[in-house]
Amino acid sequence: MELNFQHADPGLSLMGEAAAARGLLESGKCKGSDFLGWLGLPSAMVSQVSRIEEAAARIRKSDGLIVVGIGGSYLGARAVIEALGTDFPVVFAGHNMDSLYHSDLLNSIQKKKYSINVISKSGTTTEPGLAFRILMNHMESRFSRDELAGLIFATTDANKGSLRPLIKERGWTDFVIGDDVGGRFSVLSPVGLLPIAAAGKNIRRLLEGAQAMADIVRKDSSEKNPALQYACYRNASYRSGKKIELFLSYQPGLHFIAEWWKQLYGESEGKEGKGIFPASVDFSSDLHSMGQWIQEGERLIFETILDVIHPEKDIKIPSSPVDDGLEYLAGRSLHEINRIALAAVQDAHSKGNVQSMKIMLDRMDEFNLGQLLYFYEYACAVSGIMLGVNPFDQPGVEAYKKTMFRMLGKPGF
Repeated sequence: MELNFQHADPGLSLMGEAAAARGLLESGKCKGSDFLGWLGLPSAMVSQVSRIEEAAARIRKSDGLIVVGIGGSYLGARAVIEALGTDFPVVFAGHNMDSLYHSDLLNSIQKKKYSINVISKSGTTTEPGLAFRILMNHMESRFSRDELAGLIFATTDANKGSLRPLIKERGWTDFVIGDDVGGRFSVLSPVGLLPIAAAGKNIRRLLEGAQAMADIVRKDSSEKNPALQYACYRNASYRSGKKIELFLSYQPGLHFIAEWWKQLYGESEGKEGKGIFPASVDFSSDLHSMGQWIQEGERLIFETILDVIHPEKDIKIPSSPVDDGLEYLAGRSLHEINRIALAAVQDAHSKGNVQSMKIMLDRMDEFNLGQLLYFYEYACAVSGIMLGVNPFDQPGVEAYKKTMFRMLGKPGF
């Protein structure tokens, strides 16, 4: 993985601050230091890989997997699965409360034998809690308790929460979310690894990539550290008045990498009246909708581009007898043309006073994705510490919940 700052101010004047923030993180002296369990996940998870793979193999004997979770409980897994693709059906529930969505989901599994992976520390979060209740009611009408024991997989707190008694009583397979790992930093734990493995992806390589990045960013406090470089770039842009970071990708499969990234940075930094607003666009489709604003709108933004150098699949442009004005592209690869579009857009935006940097991946595979995920997590922690906030709490998330509970008539509210 490589960072390219050809069209951006890398903010190297802030490198001393970034190194100091990294020091606080590594020494456990930063705010929120009781939530640093994610730092060691790439190595800690190695001992659990075989058990996760065994559970995934059992899931793959069913007709598909429904992942029940919201926020960090599903976004990381979905990001990896969507980026790599899968021939095994993995669908998601509990990330919304839309009746049509869940009605259609029930209809789609009427005659199928799906596994369920419910992911929640407390088991009482409203959206996944309701979805799980609906799905369990449906499954209990079709399968015996013994059959269900082989289809339900719960990822939750080791000792607490509403799922724990059910796991013991009904014999469900369970995996633990560590108390020191927050949801948005949990993709490299069983939260993400079980669905990713069930999708047929190589979680050993994913962890190897994450560990390779951890070995770089955790041991180097110099300006060569890519996580420190990214943290400097972001904070320098923010201090210069750029309040919105725009995540750009040129492959539809990366859409949920952006969604995961938005939660990671938005929930980690958006507090105390501070924080960069994380937004994303999918190019080149959004060039025909948002491109005008980005090129000539108010200058509040800076860009981060995810660039994949080598594709897993490619297509050569054929010749055509029709005069469509595109024959000059015949024989060239679609991926080559896509990357030239990336370079052209970056150049145009730079001339329009929008700075941008590229995160360049050699290819989109498990190893490179593992590197990317850990890079983003580590850089997020450093960037949040530089901003002066606790990157690991989310007090603002509780505000809407209290109002919603009161309006719904929940006892005690």
